Amino acid sequence: MATKTTKSTKVESVVLNNYESVIIFTPVLSEEQLKDAVAKYRKIITENGGELIHEENWGLTKLAYPIQKKTTGFYHIYEYKAPASFVSTFELAFRRDERIMRFLSTVLDKHSIQYNVRKRNGEFNQGKNTIKPQEAKK
Repeated sequence: MATKTTKSTKVESVVLNNYESVIIFTPVLSEEQLKDAVAKYRKIITENGGELIHEENWGLTKLAYPIQKKTTGFYHIYEYKAPASFVSTFELAFRRDERIMRFLSTVLDKHSIQYNVRKRNGEFNQGKNTIKPQEAKK
């Protein structure tokens, strides 16, 4: 007598949290090497079930204090949605990469998400550089 086993399909709902990771790359990288490194981490996010929301390159920026005897670094920021287990995988890749001097990953709460959306829409720092007509006459 043969028994038939059926595989039960379970629908797993994966909760995606919002994260932001700031990476400081070493300043000795060429532009092409930097683009390759940025693309590598973008690919890691998307391949592991994450969703890239926003990416920002701050370019070469002076550091507050020297890191590995370097006073500047290339800053790059990723804002993404991913499962909670992904962050440890992502940070492990950072630790293994010699091109990265520092990194920081944070979970974004609802206020941080709202702030980032407003910042992307350009709601901050408007009108700082414009001279009001009343001040121009003085």
